[in-house]
Amino acid sequence: MKIFLAGAAGAIGKRLVPLLLDAGHHVVGTTRSADKADAMRAAGVEPVVLDIFDAPALSRAVDAARPDIVVDQLTDLPHGLDPARMAEGSRRNARMRREGTRNLVAAMIAAGVHRLISQSIAWMYAPGAEPHAEDDPLDVQAAGPRADTADGVATLERLTVASPPIEGVVLRYGHLYGPGTGADAAEIPSLHVDAAASAALLAIENARRGIYNIAEPNRYLTIDKARSELGFDPSFRLTARVT
Repeated sequence: MKIFLAGAAGAIGKRLVPLLLDAGHHVVGTTRSADKADAMRAAGVEPVVLDIFDAPALSRAVDAARPDIVVDQLTDLPHGLDPARMAEGSRRNARMRREGTRNLVAAMIAAGVHRLISQSIAWMYAPGAEPHAEDDPLDVQAAGPRADTADGVATLERLTVASPPIEGVVLRYGHLYGPGTGADAAEIPSLHVDAAASAALLAIENARRGIYNIAEPNRYLTIDKARSELGFDPSFRLTARVT
């Protein structure tokens, strides 16, 4: 299949690319940086340099690629998860989830592309009985900075799974750690970046529509659905080196 990978140069995107290529898929990958395009091309990706907020450019790119499926792995967090810059990064991320996803869905519908896999997060459940399953409510009544993040997550997920004729899959990732994430460990719910990439490939191959918790086993949420329906293995690690 032809995959349009938004955020191909990001932490998950870089780990996902070799999995997609090894599975025989053709990858068209986006980046905002022209400097990264050559490296992406050398890795086997057809690069497209664009900004997700430039709706006309995004629409042209999706229309030109004519992919079978779009995978959204876009984030806008500071390098190394710098604590001094995380507040602003969270605001940018929320905007990307709202406006970026809206632009991506509109571009897909215009181009006749009907399958979307979106990256979400797994720690936005409203307070309640644990472990949380996918149909538990999100914390949309939160206050302070968490409110903006919760609104961005809720908007992204709604646009992904409720934008006919798109068949949308949402992967609620745990806190990432591992190569390219700026962290060697993460708080619960945690998730190695390689397992996150593997879940995206599994969703491409096995899922048509729905929401999945993607994390290591923990007390906060259940990953039974991802294990049974996707074949998700939280212990997955890439065997080859990724640059």
